[in-house]
Amino acid sequence: MFIGRYYHTIEEKGRVSLPKSFREMEKQWVITRGLDGGVFLFPQKNFHEQVQALNQLGFTKKAHRDFVRLLTNDADAVEVDSQGRVAIPEYLRATAQLTKNVVIVGSFERVEIWNVDKYHAYLDTLAGQAEAIAEQIGTTHE
Repeated sequence: MFIGRYYHTIEEKGRVSLPKSFREMEKQWVITRGLDGGVFLFPQKNFHEQVQALNQLGFTKKAHRDFVRLLTNDADAVEVDSQGRVAIPEYLRATAQLTKNVVIVGSFERVEIWNVDKYHAYLDTLAGQAEAIAEQIGTTHE
């Protein structure tokens, strides 16, 4: 499980150092276009599970096909190097507007990498909605 928020910088070659707790858990990752503004970094096993779950939905609905394309067409296998860094492909850096300062956040089964300003702007939109969001999704433990 990945949790927490960490601030890092992207090197000129597009590499970013993962938090020690994240990189100790996994060495093989898949990086892809994220939702809401960042990129997703999945442990390879988790990525395959996500794709398999999407595959179970079938391919007859356009939304299913489109989402599979968004998730897989921009995906790239990456490894943690000896210094704890992963390379973020240029096309994903451009898509997510990742320049120098980034925030790396744990989101349970995946890691998200965001432009710092975009991340905080996104959090600001959520700040006053926490209770309403919790109410919308509900829980099984009420």
